[in-house]
Amino acid sequence: MTRVYIADAKIEERSALRLVLLDLKMEVVGEAADWATTLAQAPINRTDMLLIDWDLLPRSPGAALDQLRKACPAALVIILISHLDARHQAALSVGADAFISKGETPDRVAEHLQAVAASIRSR
Repeated sequence: MTRVYIADAKIEERSALRLVLLDLKMEVVGEAADWATTLAQAPINRTDMLLIDWDLLPRSPGAALDQLRKACPAALVIILISHLDARHQAALSVGADAFISKGETPDRVAEHLQAVAASIRSR
């Protein structure tokens, strides 16, 4: 079972993601509404996948993701973005493994998450 940690400041968005993940038979191992909690809690939960809202990252997202990758070296980092614009390129350029637009339908989000989970299982 894929173990997922959700980091998003908005509780309603975490709740929606949790429902999609549960439907996919993935285990939500933790949630955070801020960066400090994410950095402290995600490594303890043996996370396979991190779903992180772009707006939750500190001012230096590259350094923040480097720090997170050191704490969770085996986890894939998926950045959640609000708009498909320069943020997409920025998310990938700072070291994210993939991105998901928050504007996509739940079915499309589920497809993206299944693809990432399949890559985890094939390692």
